[in-house]
Amino acid sequence: MSPYVHLCLVLHNHQPVGNFDGVFEQAYQDSYLPFLDVFEPFEKLAISLHTSGPLMTWLAERHPEYLHRLRLLVEAGRVEIVGGPLSEPIMTMLPSRDRVGQIQTYSRWLEQHLGVRPAGMWMPERVWESALTRDVVDAGMGYTILDDYHFRAAGLENEQLTGYYIAEDEGRMLRIFPGSEHLRYTIPFQPVAATIDYCRQVAERAPGAVLTFGDDGEKFGTWPDTKAHVYDDGWLQSLFEALTDNAEWLNTTTISNAIEKTPPVGKVYLPDCSYREMTEWSLPVSAQVLLDDVSHEMGSHARWEDLKRFVSGGYWRNFKIKYDEANEMYARMMDVSRRLSEAEASGVPTHQLEPIRDQLYNGQCNCPYWHGAFGGIYLPHLRNAIYHHLITADNLLSELHLNGDFASTVHATADDYNFDGLQEVRLSNNKLCLWIAPGRGGRIYEMDVRQISHNLLATLQRRPESYHEKVKTGPSNDGDDVASIHDRVVFKQEGLDQRLQYDRYARKSLMDHFYDNEATLADAADGKAIERGDFVELPFETKLRRGNDRVQIQMRREGNAWGQPIVLTKAVTMVAGSETIEVTYMLENLPQDQQFHFGIELNFAGLPSGADDRYFSDQDGQVLGQLGTRLDLKQVQKLSLSDRWLGIDVGLSIDQPSDLWAFPVETVSQSEGGFELVHQSVCVQPHWLIQGDKEGRWGVKLEIQSSCVKDSEVVEEQEVLQL
Repeated sequence: MSPYVHLCLVLHNHQPVGNFDGVFEQAYQDSYLPFLDVFEPFEKLAISLHTSGPLMTWLAERHPEYLHRLRLLVEAGRVEIVGGPLSEPIMTMLPSRDRVGQIQTYSRWLEQHLGVRPAGMWMPERVWESALTRDVVDAGMGYTILDDYHFRAAGLENEQLTGYYIAEDEGRMLRIFPGSEHLRYTIPFQPVAATIDYCRQVAERAPGAVLTFGDDGEKFGTWPDTKAHVYDDGWLQSLFEALTDNAEWLNTTTISNAIEKTPPVGKVYLPDCSYREMTEWSLPVSAQVLLDDVSHEMGSHARWEDLKRFVSGGYWRNFKIKYDEANEMYARMMDVSRRLSEAEASGVPTHQLEPIRDQLYNGQCNCPYWHGAFGGIYLPHLRNAIYHHLITADNLLSELHLNGDFASTVHATADDYNFDGLQEVRLSNNKLCLWIAPGRGGRIYEMDVRQISHNLLATLQRRPESYHEKVKTGPSNDGDDVASIHDRVVFKQEGLDQRLQYDRYARKSLMDHFYDNEATLADAADGKAIERGDFVELPFETKLRRGNDRVQIQMRREGNAWGQPIVLTKAVTMVAGSETIEVTYMLENLPQDQQFHFGIELNFAGLPSGADDRYFSDQDGQVLGQLGTRLDLKQVQKLSLSDRWLGIDVGLSIDQPSDLWAFPVETVSQSEGGFELVHQSVCVQPHWLIQGDKEGRWGVKLEIQSSCVKDSEVVEEQEVLQL
């Protein structure tokens, strides 16, 4: 048989829910549009294209001409539209009902707008578990694309990965194509000849084979340095010319055509995994570093090539362990999904549920639930977008449940809301929703401002990452070479190695600290203040109190500071219709002849720094600086944090004069453009040198108010600031 091979080029174009409009537009101009411009004239070539729902709906609104061109290519048989879940969620993260619903919803959208119902789907981040087979097939999909890494982990040899396989679960059968890791690294980072030569080798070894390239379309223009390489220097043009010139033995085709022309190689049951890099990123940092060290050390061993496919990294679900903040979003999403399902089962009409389901699906977009080579969970605007959609869905569900009596109600419920085996408490009215963890230091871990669907505690703890060793070494890439995104070491700001700071605890609110008496603002801000008490993480006893127009959670712990037994009681009160919560503290068993340095940590997220319309002000309304400012205030009773873009003022009132620290919490994280400093939240800590009265007691009352500013007021103040 003459050498012959089928090549399936599968592009995956994606922008996440909540990404900036300018980022969408730049990616369109740098990647999606020029790719189409170069591809269209090559009439003998055909590709398969997946465009995620968030990006496709943006294109339909902002660039309908792109969809028109795409539809013509679909009708000509040159582009096969690949489906998938609407908002690009990790499928294993969703309950079965949402997996099927997401896929079917997007299939209907694609049929309506592009005239074709997709036959197969892109598996987001190629995160795979065998139980997905049933839901994917039930949603109407006949195939998907994973990585050859999945197949090698199942024991298959490279020589066997020359086609597609059948996976089966509960009698459902799904065709799975192994995307070539080799091609992922030659396209577009090596000369075109490297790709053609590899295809020729496979054609000679296995005539009639099917090779699959499946990877991000952003590699063609959006990734650093690739626009000049791919378009200005003509790499993509050269690739398409080479594919056309070699068409007599190299058939560039779609996935569906490959299925029509070739039988499956066989049957396979794949292990639960993702692409190689993802499995490494999901490991704890220490294990990630160990795996990297061992892999490099073993690289020269004669049997390493045989062995390495059995050396696996981690499991995607463990991102919810690696980052508590990911689990908080996940648990919030699951709560909304459950309540929506219950509303549907109770007979609520479909037309009332569809807007809620849209919000839920948007809140399932995968990008901020994990972290690897891109910003992911480290990008506040992506986390904020997830919470915005989930809180909006929660608001709509609450209005449905309360039948128009939403404004006059206040609720307190207890359940294991975050799946940690402990009970959490939810306090809610029509203005605010608090999620409190008595078992984790009595902290507030979510604070929703319902009017603007914003979580003021979508914070992020500063923690070590394996790539921080590269940060300590310094930048090594001058940007002249086109490199894989995994190989670049570029600093987007100077001095990042000096900004690596870590937190021992989560950045939440009502975190109760006992410090050295001499502790400073710098100690607290840099994560160096030594903890002398045991109240930050350990459990509190809890009581819920309910009145006609208010609810209260009271938490009590018998702990110690500096070895001194102390009883700390704190209560959080919420009143119906109020945008203010009241927090009272009582400390007992304090010595009268000794001072303790006591601080209450509060954090506020989604209030970024670096802009004049995001600022601190004192009780007289005097601006104290942008929200990225460090403040060391003495004997104050009020502080306000304002974000005129978001439209919110957060006010803190204290019933006695207090010293107060405020500082930004910033992370050094990895993104496609390099390493960067990211503002995560503002930490505010009133603190005192306290000692007991004649009964060994000391107390304080705080009020936290979140006032939403009307749109007209926001615009007016923005104009003043601009002037």
